[in-house]
Amino acid sequence: MENRYVGYILLGVSLLLIFNITSFNSIIKDMNTDSCTEDDCIYHQSFNNMYYMSLVTIILLVIVAIILIFAKPHEKLIIQTKTKTIHKKPEKKKINLTELKPEEKEVLNLIRENKAIFQADLIEKTGFGKAKMTRIIDRLEGKEIVERKRRGMTNVVVLKDS
Repeated sequence: MENRYVGYILLGVSLLLIFNITSFNSIIKDMNTDSCTEDDCIYHQSFNNMYYMSLVTIILLVIVAIILIFAKPHEKLIIQTKTKTIHKKPEKKKINLTELKPEEKEVLNLIRENKAIFQADLIEKTGFGKAKMTRIIDRLEGKEIVERKRRGMTNVVVLKDS
């Protein structure tokens, strides 16, 4: 659940608590006025202290709620369990295709179709030479669009996560 939603929930709970505490306080005051006056009632001061402490607690709860509502969310959420770690993936960055050369677009489309492809297969499918393919992939890596991973004597080219 996002921090913002937790903040809204805390704010709602705070409003309900304010209503309950003020209702309870008015009932207590009515009971006190029937049985004793403010001067001679030993419970009057302790009820007031509890009322003010409750209000301070609610004010702190409201402050925490406001901080959660307006705080920027973290990009990664990591939950550790006994068996595995779950990572929340960050939002995918959009690729600006207008800045790419036609051969870079062609290579990028092949990588997108296959999700992961050997560099040698890219050379075979596009008909480009080894040096040209290396330069194209270097440019795409420089723009942080793809990533080259070494697998034995060959490279696997994949789209970059972020």
